Amino acid sequence: MSSATQTLQVETHELNSISAEERQSTDLTHASSPTEAQFSTSAIPNGGYGWTVVFSAAMITFWSNGLINCWGILQTAMLNSTLSHVPTATVSFVGALNLALGPACGLLAIRFSRRFGSRVTSLFGVTLMGLGLIFAGWSTENVGGLFATVGVVSGVGISFAYNINNSLPVQYFSGRLGLANGLVKLGGGIGGMVMAIALDALVRHVGIAWTFRIQGFMTIATGLPAAWFMKDRVSLRSAPFFDFSMFRSLPFTAVFVAGAIGTFALFVPPFYLPLFAQSLGQSSSTGAALVAAFNACNAIGRFAGGPLCDKIGPANTLLITMILNAVSMLAIWPVSSTLAPLLVFAVVNGVANGSFFTVFPTVVASIFGPGRAAVAMSMSISGWTVGYLLGAPIAGLLLQAAGGEKAANKSGVEVYRPAIFYAGGVALISSIFALLARYYTARNVRARV
Repeated sequence: MSSATQTLQVETHELNSISAEERQSTDLTHASSPTEAQFSTSAIPNGGYGWTVVFSAAMITFWSNGLINCWGILQTAMLNSTLSHVPTATVSFVGALNLALGPACGLLAIRFSRRFGSRVTSLFGVTLMGLGLIFAGWSTENVGGLFATVGVVSGVGISFAYNINNSLPVQYFSGRLGLANGLVKLGGGIGGMVMAIALDALVRHVGIAWTFRIQGFMTIATGLPAAWFMKDRVSLRSAPFFDFSMFRSLPFTAVFVAGAIGTFALFVPPFYLPLFAQSLGQSSSTGAALVAAFNACNAIGRFAGGPLCDKIGPANTLLITMILNAVSMLAIWPVSSTLAPLLVFAVVNGVANGSFFTVFPTVVASIFGPGRAAVAMSMSISGWTVGYLLGAPIAGLLLQAAGGEKAANKSGVEVYRPAIFYAGGVALISSIFALLARYYTARNVRARV
């Protein structure tokens, strides 16, 4: 019997084993989704060289998240020293600009990769990430310089690297895509955990300027070799740059909106946990330890979210993630007036926060399939731009209005509650759209979607 015949029999057996309800759920999903025309999942190796891609992407994500998730530590260090005269919201805007350029340049990054390939795009991104941090070492007393170096140069670099890290595993994995994405994002969680401790130690021993430079040199030294192994399996030069027809899919539209709104809240905790800890009378080392705990649980969420997608379905996992994120901010953080409940919040929110970044690309890939996932993902991430740019600074303005804008302020949890409820409210609205995405995908509540 030929291998083609055996494959056909296996696929027929699997199709017949699907229940009527599950088949109806699948039909509902794909009836509202554009057809897959680029290549089928049967052509994807589900591993092979893909594991090298996953490891390399995890290493690059280690450094990008080592900056993004630890900006609160660098921010607090400058507010306590070189930028003590600058409002918190302004310094927060530097990190927010770095975040925002990631999704803002997403479509440009995908266009660049279409022309030059994933390897060159990753090499270019890692180089910009490192150079921005190195040059920031000479800008620690100049907010404008920080906007140019950390905000723009490193921000564009992270965008190019991040978009390849999101889109390339889809070329190598189908059934194990959740696991692959989870391992890639696990690298970022580990990076955030390790760098939270490392950056605090560097600030205390060599100062904030050399902390930036050392971080930049290490990013280039280890990130460029990893970027070299980011190789395309198939050429996607003919793929469209932007596809408005994707918004005809109700599940995709709901997921798009959930991500666009949810990103307003995602980086409020890591940006302000160090300041919040100091407002309770804790030391900078305790604040760094809280960020490390947040990022450790972020790593757990990033990894666990992948296999959970494979087990219960990506749409189900996204809904659970967004609800957990909202509940942690509305029910735990506002009453965290001592270290113990604050640690509980860091743990719970860290898991939910990390899971989002693994689950989101998996959901998008499940809606459109591998041939269109790169374009759909870059479009979705572009929708995060406003939330990344304004989310944390809005929290900073609310904090400033309440009188808790300085790192040395020991005013307690009360002045933080307006910012906390803002973030929690935004997260709750996002979870509602995640619920709509789940509903549009399959109305059967027990379906694996």
